[in-house]
Amino acid sequence: MEYWRGIFVFILLIFTSFSSAIKVSHDGRAIVINGDRKLILSGSIHYPRSTPEMWPALIQNAKAGGLNAIETYVFWDIHEPQRGQYDFNGNRDIIRFLKTIQDAGLYVVLRLGPYVCAEWNYGGLPVWLHQLPGIQIRTDNKIFKDAMSNFTSLIVNMVNKENLWAPQGGPIILAQIENEYGNVISSYGGAGKKYLQWTAQLAESFNLSIPWIMCQEPDAPQPMINTCNGFYCDEFTPNTNSVPKMWTENWVGWFKSWGEKDPHRPAEDVAYAVARFFQRSGTFQNYYMYHGGTNFGRSPGGPYVVTTYDYDAPIDEYGNRNLPKWGHLKQLHELLYSMERVLLYGDKADHQLQNNKTWATIYTLNGTSGCFLSNTDGYKDYNVSFQNNTYHLPAWSVSILPTCKQVVYNTAKVTAQTSLMVKKPNTAENDTDLVWLWLPEDIDDTIRGEGTFTVSQLLEQNNVTGGNSDYLWYMTSVSISKHDPIYSKQMILRVHTMGHGLHVFFNGNHVGSSYSSDGKQDFVLEVPVKISHHHRTNNIALLGSTVGLKNYGPFFDTIPTGIAGGAGGSVELIGNGNLTMNLSTNPWTYKVGLNGEINQIWAEDDIEWQYESIPIRSPLTWYKTTFSAPLGNNPVVVNLQGLQKGEAWVNGHSIGRFWPTILAPSDCGPCWYGGPYDPKKCATGCGLPTQNWYHVPRSILKSDNNSLVLLEEMGGSPFSVNFQTVTVGTVCAGVPMGDVLELECSSDSSISSIEFASLKPTNGTCGSYVGPSDGALLNYVQQACVGQTRCSIPVTPNLPGGQNGTILTVQAVC
Repeated sequence: MEYWRGIFVFILLIFTSFSSAIKVSHDGRAIVINGDRKLILSGSIHYPRSTPEMWPALIQNAKAGGLNAIETYVFWDIHEPQRGQYDFNGNRDIIRFLKTIQDAGLYVVLRLGPYVCAEWNYGGLPVWLHQLPGIQIRTDNKIFKDAMSNFTSLIVNMVNKENLWAPQGGPIILAQIENEYGNVISSYGGAGKKYLQWTAQLAESFNLSIPWIMCQEPDAPQPMINTCNGFYCDEFTPNTNSVPKMWTENWVGWFKSWGEKDPHRPAEDVAYAVARFFQRSGTFQNYYMYHGGTNFGRSPGGPYVVTTYDYDAPIDEYGNRNLPKWGHLKQLHELLYSMERVLLYGDKADHQLQNNKTWATIYTLNGTSGCFLSNTDGYKDYNVSFQNNTYHLPAWSVSILPTCKQVVYNTAKVTAQTSLMVKKPNTAENDTDLVWLWLPEDIDDTIRGEGTFTVSQLLEQNNVTGGNSDYLWYMTSVSISKHDPIYSKQMILRVHTMGHGLHVFFNGNHVGSSYSSDGKQDFVLEVPVKISHHHRTNNIALLGSTVGLKNYGPFFDTIPTGIAGGAGGSVELIGNGNLTMNLSTNPWTYKVGLNGEINQIWAEDDIEWQYESIPIRSPLTWYKTTFSAPLGNNPVVVNLQGLQKGEAWVNGHSIGRFWPTILAPSDCGPCWYGGPYDPKKCATGCGLPTQNWYHVPRSILKSDNNSLVLLEEMGGSPFSVNFQTVTVGTVCAGVPMGDVLELECSSDSSISSIEFASLKPTNGTCGSYVGPSDGALLNYVQQACVGQTRCSIPVTPNLPGGQNGTILTVQAVC
């Protein structure tokens, strides 16, 4: 009996393992899962741009917003920071992230790369690659291919061991090799084409039994699926009709750089792009980003990409729903899912309506139908006739008629709630003003010229640092007698650098600093120096600084940084009669990083910080304070206004670079959603600091005695630094007659007042509606909503003044 019981259990285990397997393939119409075509609505969430404690809520918010898949890159540089040394701890724990998605019941699109772009430092490639002799990156180069193959195989095997591929019963239904290579392949010539073929062969060699994708790669070799990235992909056509039309990056906003405005992409335009894509045979779409998050540490690339990576995504940097974008897209997703069968299996017919700006698309299947009516004119509305009915099509919009009879959704008509977020002081009762300690950066050794090695040339910065620090010291000395023809008491030290920043010390004194205007241009810094001829030796110490390495473009890895010798780099002394002494071939001594970095001053408890005579406007100064965690559960931010430039650590975790003295241009204009989007449209933050608020994840905080350590590189003041929380401040919604208006505050607050209520068309926007409220209606909404975390109001003629009403608009304060 035991024998047969054992056989039964064995057979059951085999049956269970096979029944849990997910078969993924594709045809020319869609991704096919277990034999059925599947409409995939995915969103990018990058695990290192948040914390493991944030992941469940982010993923659940994505699921609640109507997504059925999550996409992420794999970031090589954070997993192999040193060659052969791996790190999968904390927010680098990709396996935990994938399992969290699996627990939520969502699919995964895993973009293995390992080049990612992503506005990430060096495109996600570890900078130690730069130091390998003979390497050429992203081309037919054995050294690079061996390193790439080794890391990619490591990730594939890790995922395989955890049974996370779909055929193993896991959530990963698609994988990507390389990234946007078609944008640069022509620059690499024949070697680029060989590399492309090699990457496809590498992917196939893993035998994962799932489809592989290559975004932005028209020459993607079979069976790779080439896909589209961009603001709009409705006109994209794959390179073969045997693969589906897939959109791997729908850019819902844009990234931000130091000295630039806050880019916003209107919800109406994102929805228009999505609806047009599905109108025109699209079946897979991924938002880039659905949650952008934060560029912690020194992860942002660019150069000059800022610490926030909010991206104007449907879920904001801190994990809050970005409304109305999140809600407007959720409504669209629900409608698309309701039409899944007819979209994926139906016959499609296109009809021009009034002109070449207005189109109807009809999908039919077994007597059922679904329709799209689109107006591609960016500024003009049209009334069109379709199937014996007249429809109003606002400019730059798509109307969806799930049964081809009634418009259920129009991309230009936003009925979802708008939430205006605010920052509020919210500290523990016993918390007082921040008390600051300080230490100067110890530069005595560098002033004396002590470093790691010495060579008689100026070296490119990345070759020396290997990406281990933003900072590199260049040190030399020069002897000038007062009898030398070049001698004068006051001379000019001229440094030509490839950027991004430079600090100059001469005979122990700080004599000048400068930064490139945008990180893309080299610059020359000239400073007067006083020559010492008594001891005949003058010590020169130059501190080169980077603000993120380039992450995109052909040969981006070859772009020099620092005071590289040759073209773009030199050090000269200019003296009497403009005579010049070139110091570029002097013996130069090098040292990577600041002493405070090397000693990890932010993590040491036994350092004797100074508490008297706290300096301000002092370059290369460390500051420290302790604070209690703000009360409640709302996201925490720290305002670093008053400081100039540097990096911040909370409880030993780097929350990123800061540079609040860099202001955005002051020329913000009006925002109109219509017409093709670009990141210069609909910008905000004009004339303000590029970024002065920095995310402090709740998960790295203790209830009290938290430490904040600041490296002030340029010289600022810490006395204005303060902590606040981010919460919903004002909420608004406007919905037409026959619909339901819904308002909701954050989970720990309720509606405190109603500021505006009207049943007439209203001018203005949330927070600044123009026109009077209707008194009786205002009282009605107050009674229904004040004191509630969430309230719903059916918009019917029974409302006060409803007989003549058309649209209910309400503004409330949380």
